[in-house]
Amino acid sequence: MNSELKFVSLADSVFERIEADILSGKYRKGETFTESKLSEIFGVSRTPIREAIGRLEQENLINITTKGVEILGIERSDIEDIYEIRGRIEGLAAKKSAKTITDEDLKKLCDIIDLQEFYTMKGISEKIRDTDSEFHEKIYAVCGSNIYLSVLSNLHKRIKKYRRLSIQNPERAKKAVEEHRGIYEALAAHNGELAEKLAAEHIANARDNILKNFDE
Repeated sequence: MNSELKFVSLADSVFERIEADILSGKYRKGETFTESKLSEIFGVSRTPIREAIGRLEQENLINITTKGVEILGIERSDIEDIYEIRGRIEGLAAKKSAKTITDEDLKKLCDIIDLQEFYTMKGISEKIRDTDSEFHEKIYAVCGSNIYLSVLSNLHKRIKKYRRLSIQNPERAKKAVEEHRGIYEALAAHNGELAEKLAAEHIANARDNILKNFDE
């Protein structure tokens, strides 16, 4: 690998690691780092750190100040915007999926919901999160739009900390299973309008639960 490609690969790696730490909540909002401190933390020179900082600023995850790199993370308004976009696009994805979904797809969705319900009863947060994501990803795949898949996957990544916290709420986790079953039934009936409506309502309910506890 030549030096230029090696630098690009290193800068990408540093960006992804810092981004993941910000979005997971490892770094608190308002926390400040200097380039030299980040260089020390990640064990790399300041050049890939600068490249990563530039990309993080474009993603509105950090702010450059006279003191260094200030962590912005996700604001309440970001949650509201992200869930508004998710509600609209996931509704459309469900509507498109209702037209093309096969018996095999429906069987897979049903299996995912059954597993989600089992893990919810057992209170296994990590598995609840995984099956919740699988349910949505399956619908993205069935709808056949790579654009929807790309946009929604990126939005999911940005709110993974809050989705995890939401799923840890037993009542919300149980309700999510019920809502998934409703969406499944609409898809099985190939009722696109109902699938769109229920998917949008599901996202709105998830948003309300997260915002209720956001400050905590």
